Amino acid sequence: MKRLLLATTTALLFAGSAFAAENAAGVTEDMLANDQMTTNQVVTNGMGRDLQRFSPLDAVNKDNVKKLVPAWVFSMGGEKQRGQEAQPLVYDGVMYVTGSYSRLYAIDIKTGEEIWQYDARLPEGILPCCDVVNRGAAIYGDKIYFGTLDARIVALNLKTGDVVWREKIADYKAGYSYTAAPLIVKGLIITGNSGGEFGIVGEVQARDAETGEMVWTRPVIEGHMGTYKGAESTMTGVLNATWEGDMWKTGGGATWLGGSYDSDTDTLVFGAGNPSPWNSHLRPGDNLYAASRIGINPDTGEIKWHFQTTPREGWDFDGVNEMVRFEDKDNNKRFATADRNGFFYVLNREDGKFVSASPFVKDITWAKGIDETGRPIYAEDNRPGNPADGADGKGKAVFAVPSFLGGKNWMPMAYSQTSRLFYVPSNEWGMDIWNEPITYKKGAAYMGAGFTIKPLFEDYIGSLKAIDPNTGEIKWEYKNNAPLWAGVMTTAGGLVFTGTPEGYLKAFDDETGKELWSFQTGSGVVGQPITWEQDGEQFIAVTSGWGGAVPLWGGEVAKKVNYLNQGGSVWVFKIPS
Repeated sequence: MKRLLLATTTALLFAGSAFAAENAAGVTEDMLANDQMTTNQVVTNGMGRDLQRFSPLDAVNKDNVKKLVPAWVFSMGGEKQRGQEAQPLVYDGVMYVTGSYSRLYAIDIKTGEEIWQYDARLPEGILPCCDVVNRGAAIYGDKIYFGTLDARIVALNLKTGDVVWREKIADYKAGYSYTAAPLIVKGLIITGNSGGEFGIVGEVQARDAETGEMVWTRPVIEGHMGTYKGAESTMTGVLNATWEGDMWKTGGGATWLGGSYDSDTDTLVFGAGNPSPWNSHLRPGDNLYAASRIGINPDTGEIKWHFQTTPREGWDFDGVNEMVRFEDKDNNKRFATADRNGFFYVLNREDGKFVSASPFVKDITWAKGIDETGRPIYAEDNRPGNPADGADGKGKAVFAVPSFLGGKNWMPMAYSQTSRLFYVPSNEWGMDIWNEPITYKKGAAYMGAGFTIKPLFEDYIGSLKAIDPNTGEIKWEYKNNAPLWAGVMTTAGGLVFTGTPEGYLKAFDDETGKELWSFQTGSGVVGQPITWEQDGEQFIAVTSGWGGAVPLWGGEVAKKVNYLNQGGSVWVFKIPS
């Protein structure tokens, strides 16, 4: 018995020492890899690098969620409000959350008191296309990293908020910016870029997280050269294979939503945005790798595979939406993504090959469907016309569905490991769109198109849908008057959380879609909810602050929601003891 007690005590001491050593070392690769199942912290964007946004916590569940009340609320303060789209992180008793205008806050998770705040000094002349948002940070070791609107990546000391290093991603004067949460894999901090409406070139970059030194770069437009440890590596694709002339030099494909990591296949997956300009008649061909999902070797930056959702894209259907890993009903390794173009795709996780596609929004006009290879069956009469054929210098206008803001835009969907369904925040809208002549000028908008977004239905625009990835069947739908623009989270308690522009954080039954709880936060919820366990209780948090692309680009839809107030706060909820 004494030997058993001694062995047990020794094991506990060893485990405690290991935990203390790991905690002293800060956030490790193992902690990032196991974030989903480590319920007392949230150290990755997506609550796990596979981006499922699922928590195994069930203390808050269908039976008691109606008892949720605020535990504390934190104001981001000042006049810098606008859209608050961030996902908070929680580590070692501190919440870290980014705010609009490239700000980062450290908050005591027990009291809601500010520990420190970092405000990036942004230069005059930044060119963010879709509001001054930031979608989150990344933690590794003793540092926290986030991107700024002048296209830089900053590393701060976790405890103090002091700058450790600060590196340039690209030239903001050429239209580049950065808004996504970075991704950490094997000691590398991996970033994309923003600026697809300015003729930039999409790229993925990997730096040493400790020093900020560049390890590799991978442009995502064919013809551009990658680098590895300071030297040229390989060309992306084959020069002029799918682009004519020099159009590839300003070909767009911004990697503006960040990426995910699949540990089973050791693959980064990044999406590339619209090709530039929007006017597809100026750039015949498929225009690789714009509007594509791209599998990348995390060690070298070499492309392993690609899948292009919208070849020769002409409606601004970016291919950036998140790829979420899951196992299908036969336990095959799959990815799922709900594309801007209105189709829900399932791909093979090992090589990116097409498995299936089904529409998840109504009345799609630009394509008649998806063929057996995954290529769209175009309705060419719904492609905006060539300005060269127009008497007034404009191409023929068409009414296209979905609108360029997409069947689903940036706002992340979630997957439940209990219901095995995806929960997709979508919008039912269309647009009048026409092409115009355009030439490239550095730092100027490079679109060659005009548009007006219009709602399809009188009674709703936003639509939260539960989708079976095995069949594409929509199991239930929650309709919302305003467009949905917030992320989604699921839990083992049978709950689905998301927010609305009208200011509510809501919880739904994951099986039926019944609304079980809501809370008015005072401004539109366009952030990304999280949950964690603390002192034996389950907490839920979300940022509140209306903004983003809809009020800036939304046309007739923007007029419908112009009464909504801006804000800037973090709300934390729990069930009282």
